[in-house]
Amino acid sequence: MLGSLDEVVFDCARPAELARFWHAVLGGTTPVDRSEDWSFFDAPTGLRVAFQRVPEGKAVKNRVHLDVAVDDIAAATRSAEELGATAVGSVHADSVGSFQVLLDPEGNEWCVVKAAVGG
Repeated sequence: MLGSLDEVVFDCARPAELARFWHAVLGGTTPVDRSEDWSFFDAPTGLRVAFQRVPEGKAVKNRVHLDVAVDDIAAATRSAEELGATAVGSVHADSVGSFQVLLDPEGNEWCVVKAAVGG
């Protein structure tokens, strides 16, 4: 093993705003604005989720995204939309489970996911 995962960092335009969006999605410690260019919070799992200001905007699909486990895809999607997320397409389902693709307020893709019963 080389090391352990310390934090996940999002490049973004508005670190404080995005930290509060994701805190509302995941919960955890109160977001901290270390500077106007860097905000973070610690998710209930202990993983630090951080946001750093970059000059360029998002241009292509994320190469990595977060999957957030939920009990009810439809209810979680509605709640995420109330927080500022945008649903993309419809719910995808197969024998392993189901998921809904969403965009956070800066267009980063993420999913709410639910495993199939017995899966």
